[in-house]
Amino acid sequence: MKRGRKLSERVFFAIQKLGMLRAGDRVGVAVSGGADSVSLLLLLLELREQLGIVLSVVHFNPKLRGKASEGDEQFVAKLAAKHRLAFEVERTDVAAIAKRQKTNLEDAGRRARYEFFATLVESGHLDKVAVAHSADDQAETVLAHILRGTGLTGLGGIHPVAGHVVRPLLQVRRAELRTYLRARKQTWREDASNRDTTKMRARIRKTLLPLLEKQFQHAVVRHLSTLADLAREDEAFLDAVTEERFIRLVDKKAAAACISVEHLVGATTGMGSEMNVAEKNKQSGSRALSTRMIRRIVREVKPRSGQLSAEHVETILELAERGRNGKSLSLPGGVEVRREQGSLFFCAKRNIGGTKKDHSPAEFEYRIEKVSRTTDIRVPQLGCVFRLRVIDWPAKRVETSDIEKVLDRDALRFPLVLRNWRPGDKLHPVGHSGAHKLKRLLNKKRVGRWERDGWPVLTSGGALAWARGFPVATEFAVGERTAAAVVIAEEEIP
Repeated sequence: MKRGRKLSERVFFAIQKLGMLRAGDRVGVAVSGGADSVSLLLLLLELREQLGIVLSVVHFNPKLRGKASEGDEQFVAKLAAKHRLAFEVERTDVAAIAKRQKTNLEDAGRRARYEFFATLVESGHLDKVAVAHSADDQAETVLAHILRGTGLTGLGGIHPVAGHVVRPLLQVRRAELRTYLRARKQTWREDASNRDTTKMRARIRKTLLPLLEKQFQHAVVRHLSTLADLAREDEAFLDAVTEERFIRLVDKKAAAACISVEHLVGATTGMGSEMNVAEKNKQSGSRALSTRMIRRIVREVKPRSGQLSAEHVETILELAERGRNGKSLSLPGGVEVRREQGSLFFCAKRNIGGTKKDHSPAEFEYRIEKVSRTTDIRVPQLGCVFRLRVIDWPAKRVETSDIEKVLDRDALRFPLVLRNWRPGDKLHPVGHSGAHKLKRLLNKKRVGRWERDGWPVLTSGGALAWARGFPVATEFAVGERTAAAVVIAEEEIP
């Protein structure tokens, strides 16, 4: 982006380049009263007709600074009225939230603020919310992440577009915005808390960045901003590769997921110092994807918030590469991972009253008094729907590719019961010489202890007629005299 351009032209270019806004969008401008957000409002007012958007002003009052917070709200309300814009305000006691959630004020305030924005969008009031983060904010964020310790994700810093939130000023310096306001004789509010150098962010802003600019690299802010752009590009590519692998390699059922050790760590297992450069590079790339796969799987199954650290990921890789079957690990967010039969099983722990409990089988039992043309049984414990469909037999036999899931309707005795398997259950599958304990059949099929959690079966008159993954029981199988059949299908709950 050429620096010689007029500021509003540069902002317009940034919006167009990333497709932040479309004609007809209802855009709420998040205005705190500070110079950056007031500048954003005036710039979008300049570009309103060119972009074809409808503007309003949104303000979040965290009630942290007493009269100063009230003064900020009044200032923003007058600014909105001056430009004849709708004004939305949310007043939240952030200090009370932080105390209740045992978190710091900054985190609590940020979450509450973005929840307010999300509510406005979800309720249909707005399509997008424009936030005034600048290039300086980006540089400060990247530096903060580096100092705390980060990977590629942290280097990406603040995203220009994050769902319904857009940030058109990420390539604009803070000083430029103040010059812009002074030229228009527009005042703004100063937040004294931004100068509190007991906070790391303020120290970076007031001390570290000026020192780097003066004594090391005058273009440090621009270079950090470019680093963030490049990191996000690489991150997006790796995320796409990870998602493709997740869809292809992970077996997901409700609050559980399974991946084979071979698919997770591949050829990296057992490689030693004898590797050549090409092999080591391949291992490094595979390991990078392995760590991302682990984070993706945990994110999919965890029932509550929790931060997975680099140490947690490394421990899971150790379990995959050298752990013994049956060993398990507890992870943040209420997740447990266990190695079974050459695979890793990730499962959400069940909680009672918020207290962690040992893993226990998913228990369910649903009575089916009759089967009409189509009968659906939702099983939230497994995250799936079982569909029982009556068809003519053998007239529609060609429509049924999986004969193992077809029962003779007239052989069934109602009520049927769809439930989880239990110790002692026996099944006599078609093609077998006799009945076998289901536990033995699952072991022969190499279904691990965790994978068989909540394994569904269908009983008729107390006898097992069907169990997932096996042929139907001999006494309920279709035959030459079958007139109508019941087909069993299993689908994930959307």
